[in-house]
Amino acid sequence: MMADRLAGVWAILAQSRFMGKVVDEWVADTQEFIHSKLPHLIVIALIAFILDKLLKVITNRMIRVAELHAPAPGRVAEVKTVAGVIRATGLAVIGVIAGLQFLDTLGMNLAPLLASAGIAGVAIGLAAQNIVKDMFNGILILVEGQFNVGDSVKLAGVSGNVEAMTLRKTTVRDADGTLYMIPNSQITTVANLSVGFSVATINVSVDFSANPDQVTTLLKEIAMEVRSSPEFKDLFVADPQILGVDSVKGSQLIFPVVFKTVATKQYGPMREFQRRVRLAFEEHGLLPGDPLRVYGATGAGPGGQQEEEPTPVHDPTTLKPQESNPFTGE
Repeated sequence: MMADRLAGVWAILAQSRFMGKVVDEWVADTQEFIHSKLPHLIVIALIAFILDKLLKVITNRMIRVAELHAPAPGRVAEVKTVAGVIRATGLAVIGVIAGLQFLDTLGMNLAPLLASAGIAGVAIGLAAQNIVKDMFNGILILVEGQFNVGDSVKLAGVSGNVEAMTLRKTTVRDADGTLYMIPNSQITTVANLSVGFSVATINVSVDFSANPDQVTTLLKEIAMEVRSSPEFKDLFVADPQILGVDSVKGSQLIFPVVFKTVATKQYGPMREFQRRVRLAFEEHGLLPGDPLRVYGATGAGPGGQQEEEPTPVHDPTTLKPQESNPFTGE
């Protein structure tokens, strides 16, 4: 039934000389496209697909080799960053080349297009200088290895962890979960907190009445216990340092305790040390420093806190009457 209708439509069109020629040309063009151009387009698409998969395999292989043989975790992050940039750049190049080949196969003259693209490129380059700066600075960051994906950094006034990086921008997520997109041209100073080691100083405040030698010995014992604990022993780069009395502020004695740990791993030992200090002070009867506590030699209560005498309360009925006239002074 459908075949009969198509045959009828074809007969009507064939009766018209003009429409007949148009239909014949359409058929001839379709036959030529299927015969010569379509295979070229399929081959181009197949080559682009193969190159895309090959690029993905190469970048994934780079990451796997780095994870197996890298001497340090920082090297793995560096390889992941470079692999991501290579993949993004490679896909862009493959897409542009495949698109040009498609247009050429379809019979479009690419010479005017390329000339226009060159002129447009110069105009865009002059108008978008910041983008060019972003890409150049991104290349320098990668080549010099200033930071990598996963590092804890401070960039352009923003602190957080690097989640992604391209030649144009760096993505940083801070402690609040806010995601920042920082153009690479805005990165002038890099503070990388994930390289080497971290140093943390805890200022322990003790009451002035405490024996400094006893406090120093106690803090050293607590710090070494944290240092030797199975949970934190692999995080320390060196033994903790107890620097003694660093300053005296009113009735406070300040004892700095310095921890040197693996980069960005200082927070766990710090929290455990402060917890143990609190328990040890209670066990040894030591008071923490208090800037509002007054320490004196006389009238001092427990812990050196001076007891204030109560203010006398005057009975208004016992006041003497005025003996002089307040107006005349007599």
